[in-house]
Amino acid sequence: MATKILLQLMLVVAVAVLAVEATGAVEFTYNGFGGARLSLDGMATVTPSGLLLLTNDTNMSKGHAFHPDPVTFRRPATNDTRNITMPSFSTTFVFAIVSEFLDLSTSGFVFLIAPSKDLSTAMPQQYLGLFNRSDNGDPRNRVFAVEFDTVRNPEFADIDNNHVGVDVNSLNSTASATAGYYHDDGEEEEEFRNLSLISREPMQVWVDYDAAATEVTVTMAPVRSPRPRRPLISSKIDLSTVISDEAYLGFSSASSIVLVKHYVLGWSFSLGGTPAPPLDYRNLPKLPRIGPKPRSKALIVALPIATTAAVLAAVAAGFVLLRRRIKYAELREDWETEFGPHRFAFKDLHHATGGFKDTRLLGVGGFGRVYRGVLPSSGTEVAVKRVSHESRQGMKEFVAEVVSIGRLRHRNLVQLLGYCRRKGELLLVYDYMPNGSLDKHLHSHGGYDVRLELDWARRFHVIRGVAAGLLYMHEDWDQVVVHRDIKASNVLLDAEMNGRVGDFGLARLYDHGADPQTTHVVGTMGYLAPELVRTGKATTRSDVFAFGAFLLEVACGRRPIEEEDGVDDDDDRFVLVEWVLGHWREGAIVGAVDARLGSAFDAAEADLVLRLGLACLHPAPAARPTMRQVMHYLDGSATLPDLPETYATFNTPAAMEIYKPKFFDSWSTWRSTTSTATSGAAMSDIALSGGR
Repeated sequence: MATKILLQLMLVVAVAVLAVEATGAVEFTYNGFGGARLSLDGMATVTPSGLLLLTNDTNMSKGHAFHPDPVTFRRPATNDTRNITMPSFSTTFVFAIVSEFLDLSTSGFVFLIAPSKDLSTAMPQQYLGLFNRSDNGDPRNRVFAVEFDTVRNPEFADIDNNHVGVDVNSLNSTASATAGYYHDDGEEEEEFRNLSLISREPMQVWVDYDAAATEVTVTMAPVRSPRPRRPLISSKIDLSTVISDEAYLGFSSASSIVLVKHYVLGWSFSLGGTPAPPLDYRNLPKLPRIGPKPRSKALIVALPIATTAAVLAAVAAGFVLLRRRIKYAELREDWETEFGPHRFAFKDLHHATGGFKDTRLLGVGGFGRVYRGVLPSSGTEVAVKRVSHESRQGMKEFVAEVVSIGRLRHRNLVQLLGYCRRKGELLLVYDYMPNGSLDKHLHSHGGYDVRLELDWARRFHVIRGVAAGLLYMHEDWDQVVVHRDIKASNVLLDAEMNGRVGDFGLARLYDHGADPQTTHVVGTMGYLAPELVRTGKATTRSDVFAFGAFLLEVACGRRPIEEEDGVDDDDDRFVLVEWVLGHWREGAIVGAVDARLGSAFDAAEADLVLRLGLACLHPAPAARPTMRQVMHYLDGSATLPDLPETYATFNTPAAMEIYKPKFFDSWSTWRSTTSTATSGAAMSDIALSGGR
């Protein structure tokens, strides 16, 4: 009898095991990651306290962490192998993003389900270590992800710089929302409360997939808060067409120039329709202390005594401290509170540049000197521009840069990281551009081999980058930003030879739809639009004109206007646009391409760039394309219309009447009256690249 009962029990257990295997149920919980067998690569590591740290202090790198074993998402529901189903699943995790700065971050992270743990081809920065330029959006990725992004990237159509998105094979989210949660206080309508992803506070996320309804929901709330009844995101997605039969679960993140640490404190998962196991908040590891330790009672009692002793010591060493205070003195004014980006202490900049030693000098411009530095707190390389405070034009340039570039965020614009003011001088801190200005490479300053440094593919890549930056300034930012000095020397090249627009010292801002105000004519000869010389109104169309001159300069390797030594006659000046027009009228426009390239260039792309340059240089502002149209032409999504046979430029009577008398015949007078403004235009180029 006992044997019979034992056999029956064994049969029940066997049936239960088979049922679990048939349904493919999987479940795991990590209350901290100490001793966990996670599969880590890149920067990812588990700290001694049990925190999963995805990113550290390494710039431009990435980190991945995966549950070690693959999860089988599909298996036969019955003995019929043709009936294979995709089960529901649920996961929850607690995370925290800790930025070096309270109000600035340059990367986020993602929870992902992928067919492989190998993400070696993924890129850092905005790609979050998940995809790269070529495979973003490829349906063969078979990747489902939920992103927590702290930067608004127009490239991916992000809604803001603090959002959650549901991603399928692409960082262009299928559904997204500003980070936050719906607080239920018993009222009929739930209140939405924002959450700052970079608040340094831990938050909990729940991601659920209902296979029957083919619906993904994402919910979040501050840690230890009840799970909100209403999810933040609810999106119809059939993941059976996305997730592979066997896939890996994990997290991915990447770093950039601003140091950001991404922590995961706990994680659980359930496959098969049951909710993810709850996390034990008591056993979750604690985040590292941020800021000073709280004062103890003993310290509160002893503080007055210590203060008195400190005052006496300060009196004894007053002379030394006074000299030190004068050495590092700074200035602050009311307008800086409203417009200023991150402010650096002069002491930090002094140490970063080795006391502004001559060995760190990058170049000398019209307003001061520029130094290469390394920030002591982060190890980030920067360029520090030291501007004379007594110069009225220098102050004007400084304010314009702080107000404009200090708030712009785009991968093809040189980033102003911060500033400092002290008696007698201003200091601007920029991203350091290791490859200097495009002008240096294009015109062979410093012994560069143009054939190696600037082949056609790199030139076309730089052109597209500059165009994307100008489109962001003209149409995609909160206000219209007119640069007023687009030229090769104001385009800087980063470590990957990406083109970035720099030097916003002459920039002007106005609201979309508003009429720009008349200003002094500033800029560089050869890039100034005829209507700007005539009316003094800088518009996006005048920027497009300068961009057209830039296109011809990059393609042909020659400056827009070249003067021979000792020749003052206007007729003897070389005008690049006239030279290109001559080739166009002869039906051989690609003959104007930089001869140093030989035949190593894409003829179709060269033809497009040269004709687009002529279209942008049209004397009539309304006939020029907008920067959005320019991007369509460069991307191949629109065909550039043929130039009219009656195309007019500087050699026509009408254009000569408008432009030439104001420029060429009185060039020496114009140059003497605007030398201060144009020297300002050269300053940022020196600041970021070490001279021309």
